[in-house]
Amino acid sequence: VQLQASGGGSVQAGGSLSLSCRTSGVNSRITPVSWHRQAPGKERELVAQITGDGMASYQDSVMGRFSISRDYARNTVRLQMSSLKPEDTGVYYCHTTGAGTEFWGRGTLVTVSS
Repeated sequence: VQLQASGGGSVQAGGSLSLSCRTSGVNSRITPVSWHRQAPGKERELVAQITGDGMASYQDSVMGRFSISRDYARNTVRLQMSSLKPEDTGVYYCHTTGAGTEFWGRGTLVTVSS
């Protein structure tokens, strides 16, 4: 299993960014994928998750601002982030599980300036 994350960058508050996580070695139709983030000095936290059949769930703080989706043809999970706030700053990681093992993509930095 491999997770290849891309996207991120720097943006001013109120702006938008999109992250992508390309998966390989997983059955996209049955495997949930999630995005987590870790802000400086804080623990990693779950931001959004999408099931194999496309059901999405979100952390309360990003509800209505972030949208997670799957592109089955490209084995990609996207996280569209809008109305970004400085507190959204952090390293974002995509995550999945398989055969009882957790897999993490390389983190991608999102910086939101006020």
